[in-house]
Amino acid sequence: MHPKFIKASSLTETVIGSAIEVHRDKGPGLIESIYEWCLCREFDLRDIRHTTQKYVKIEYKGFSREENLRCDVLVEDALLVEAKCVDKVLAIHKAQLLSYMRLLDIPVGLLINFKVGKLIDGVHRLMLPGADR
Repeated sequence: MHPKFIKASSLTETVIGSAIEVHRDKGPGLIESIYEWCLCREFDLRDIRHTTQKYVKIEYKGFSREENLRCDVLVEDALLVEAKCVDKVLAIHKAQLLSYMRLLDIPVGLLINFKVGKLIDGVHRLMLPGADR
């Protein structure tokens, strides 16, 4: 089992609740950066530790460099949250989140699409293969 899996799983309910609060207040259809900012403020209000725009070391065939990864929000160093505002969540959105999760070694991610009438319909939980074993 991934060492951060239990912590990440326990955070998902709180993070989804925070996103629902933002969606209730702002409604659907704004730009993603507004939802990301509001979600971070909701995390502040709930004393949830988080970071944005994380720097990560990229390694490739013996080469490495620091890169500012444009993932939306890393919660408690265990759960990655990607905010979207799209008509339809595509496979590429999920693939991007999974790539970020692999690079940061984060076992669980939430892709949250705020362009829906009921936010829970826009929540997608992703997990690294084998993270729960």
